[in-house]
Amino acid sequence: MPVMTDPSPSPFSIRLFRAVWIASLCSNFGGLIQSVGASWMMTGLGASPQMVALVQASTSLPIMLLSLWAGAVADNLDRRRVMLAAQCFMLAVSAMLALGAWLGWITPWLLLVFTFLIGCGTAVNGPAWQASVGDMVPRSVLPSAVAMNSMGFNIARSLGPAIGGLIVAAAGAAAAFLANAVSYVGLIAVLLRWQPNLPPRRLPRERLGLAMAAGIRYVRLSPPIRTVLVRAAAFGLAASALPALMPLVARDLIGGGPLTYGVLLGAFGLGAVGGAVLGGKLRGRVSTENLVRYASLGLAIGGAVTALGMFWLALPALAFAGGGWVLALSTFNVSVQMASPRWVVARAIALYQMAAFGGMATGSWLFGSIASAHGVVEALLAAAVIQLAGIAIGLVLRLPQISDLNLDPRNSWTEPHTAVPVDARSGPIVITVEHRIAQTDITIFLRVMAERRRIRSRDGAREWTLLRDLADPTLWIERFHFSTWLEYVRHNERRTHADEANSDALHKLWISGTDAVVHRRIERQTSALPFLRASDAHEFDPVTDPSRSN
Repeated sequence: MPVMTDPSPSPFSIRLFRAVWIASLCSNFGGLIQSVGASWMMTGLGASPQMVALVQASTSLPIMLLSLWAGAVADNLDRRRVMLAAQCFMLAVSAMLALGAWLGWITPWLLLVFTFLIGCGTAVNGPAWQASVGDMVPRSVLPSAVAMNSMGFNIARSLGPAIGGLIVAAAGAAAAFLANAVSYVGLIAVLLRWQPNLPPRRLPRERLGLAMAAGIRYVRLSPPIRTVLVRAAAFGLAASALPALMPLVARDLIGGGPLTYGVLLGAFGLGAVGGAVLGGKLRGRVSTENLVRYASLGLAIGGAVTALGMFWLALPALAFAGGGWVLALSTFNVSVQMASPRWVVARAIALYQMAAFGGMATGSWLFGSIASAHGVVEALLAAAVIQLAGIAIGLVLRLPQISDLNLDPRNSWTEPHTAVPVDARSGPIVITVEHRIAQTDITIFLRVMAERRRIRSRDGAREWTLLRDLADPTLWIERFHFSTWLEYVRHNERRTHADEANSDALHKLWISGTDAVVHRRIERQTSALPFLRASDAHEFDPVTDPSRSN
C-alpha cells in the first residue's frame, strides 16, 4: 500500500489510513468494552473507591513509565513491527484475563495486574502508532489525521461503554474481556498487509539509551514542546477525575448498574466525537491557547454538574466534558507532532504521553483518595477547581500557536574527507568554527549565537562555548564536542529547513569577503603515543636535552 505524497483534503482519501483507522476503531471498541468490564468487576468484588479508581490508573501508569523507551524503539525500528508486537501481546493478555474471569480466579489485585499489562501494550503501541500517521499521510493532512484518530477513539467511547454495559449485564465481565481479545485481530491483519515505503536509513540505529537521552534533550531544548508538556500534565491531572470516578458516579450518586455506567460513558464519548469535529473547524480560527481554555472550562463545568447526581442532567454535562477532553488532548498532540522532525517524533510524542498520562495516573489516585475520605461529590468538585486553576497557568505558560514549520532534513551536508583516517567510533571529536564579525554587529551576533547554541545542543553537540580572540577583535570561535565521529555526522544530518533562518542571519553578519572556517579535530591522550624503546627513552632526557622537549 503506497503512501500518498500529494496533499489531500481528507485523510480518509488515503487508502492505508482509512484501513488502519477502521481497524483501530474496532480495537478501540474492544478496549472500552474491556474497561467497562474491569471497572464494574472491581466494584462487584467489593473493592474500595480507591481500588476502583486504580483501574484507570493501572492503564495510565505504564504509559508514563514506558513511553520514552517505546518512543526510542519506534524511532529506531520498523514502527509497523513494533505495533504488531504490541497488538499480539495485548491479545494474549486479554485472552488470559477472559479465561481467568470465566473460571472465577480474578481478585482485585490480579485484575489490576492484568489491566496494567494491557496498559503496557498500549504504552508500547502508542508512540509507534502516533508517529506512523506521518508515514501514512502528507504533512499538510497531519492535523486532520490526528483529529480523525481522536474522533475514532471517541466514536468508540460514545457507543463502546454502552455496549460493554450490555455485555457485562447479560454475560458478565469475562465476555467483555473476550470481546476485547477478538477486537485486536482486525488491526493485526491490516498491519500484516501494510508494507511501508520509507526512505532508506542513512545512519546506523542509535543505542536505546542514547536515543532516549537524545529525545529528552531535544524536548528540553525545544521551548514550544516543553510548554505543551507542562500544560498537558496539568490538564491530565484534573481531567482524570471523571473517567476514574465514573463507576462510583453510576453506582453511588445515581444509583444505577453497569448499563447506567455504560450510558454515562457513552454520553462522555458522544461529546468527545463532537469535540473532535468542532476542533477541526476551530483550529484555523481560534488560537491554540484559547482552544485549551475552552476545553478546560468544559471539563470543569461538566464535572461540577455531574456532581449533582441527577441522571438526565449528568448526560449533557458529561457530553460537554467529553468535548473538552478530546479538544484539549488532540490540540496537545497536534502541537507536539507539528513541532517535531521525523527523526525524533515518536520520542516527542512519548514524552507528551508521559506528561499527560502521568498527570492522569496521579489524578486518578488523588481523586480516588479524596472520594474514599470525603465522598465522590467532593472529589469531582475538587477536580473542577483544579481544572480552572490550569486555565490560569496559561497566563504564564501560553501555548505556542501551531505553525507549519518545514522540519524536513536539509540533506545539504556531505560528510567531509579527512586526512587522518576516522571511523564511526573515532573520538572524542572537537569542532571549532571561526566567524569574522565587525565591531558594530557584535550585539546582534551574540543574539544569533544564543539561538545557534540552542540548536546545536538540541541536535547533540556538547560543551558548546563561544570564544573571542584577544589578538584579533573580529575573530569569534564557536567550539563544541562529540563523543564519536558518528555523533558528529548525526548532528549535521538532523538540521532542518526551519534552522536555515538562524544560518542565514549569521551569514549576513560575516564581514564581507569572509566565510566560516571549520576545523575538525580528534582528541588524543599522551598515553596513546607509540611505546618507546628503552634505548630511545635513555637517549632522550628532558633535563640534559631541554631543547627536544619543546
